[in-house]
Amino acid sequence: MKIEADALKLDGIRHGFFTRRGGVSTGIYESLNVGLGSDDTRDVVLENRNRVAEKFNVSADRLVSPYQVHSPDVITVQGPWQDGADRKADAVVTSEPDLAIGVSTADCGPVLFADAGAGVVGAAHSGWKGAISGVLNNTVTAMEKLGAKRQDTVAVLGPTISQGSYEVGAEFRERFVGVAPEYGSYFVSSKRAGHYMFDLPAFIADDLERMGLGAVANLGLCTYIDEERFYSYRRTTHRNEPDYGRQISAISLGN
Repeated sequence: MKIEADALKLDGIRHGFFTRRGGVSTGIYESLNVGLGSDDTRDVVLENRNRVAEKFNVSADRLVSPYQVHSPDVITVQGPWQDGADRKADAVVTSEPDLAIGVSTADCGPVLFADAGAGVVGAAHSGWKGAISGVLNNTVTAMEKLGAKRQDTVAVLGPTISQGSYEVGAEFRERFVGVAPEYGSYFVSSKRAGHYMFDLPAFIADDLERMGLGAVANLGLCTYIDEERFYSYRRTTHRNEPDYGRQISAISLGN
């Protein structure tokens, strides 16, 4: 049901990069679809989210995830969402025990952060837009405001679409090269003229390395290739399927 990273097996930290297995969804959503934005039956999705919350020994309302919009924005949370709260962001951080925070993905990069000594954790959703606009650095900055230190913070990249499955057009590459010419190194020519294969996991990992964190790890798992364990937006698109599920990656403070 979930994958754990050795780098995050720390005292006082619980975490999991959850797969698509262990839930109650059926059909194209089989089985642990946590995407409230999908067309899956809402009660089924809520049950799936409840099963994730149980793995952290918290109630379902204490599994907190943002309404993701591919932004660089981060929200600091200290409890369940309040009615009317602005949930639009692509990362969440907390110093509150027994509050599981997480992000949902289906090809984009889920990154979990922890400074166990300071008692601060974070979770970020990093697609290409978030990665290039600074969502990861913003997450670490938000954690620092809660008392975390960069040199003591561990970051782990979970299941993400790999370079061999991520073909993009020339205009996509130009967006990156326009920000920094050296970003061209994350692209290799594809078999189709004018197209490239983009290495999102490497881009994310290198960005994390530049931040001066205590440790950075990459699980090296591809959402597109590993259909048995992961949902993939791009795989769904290539098959002309009507919708897709989302997996969740979450972390909390608590033994």
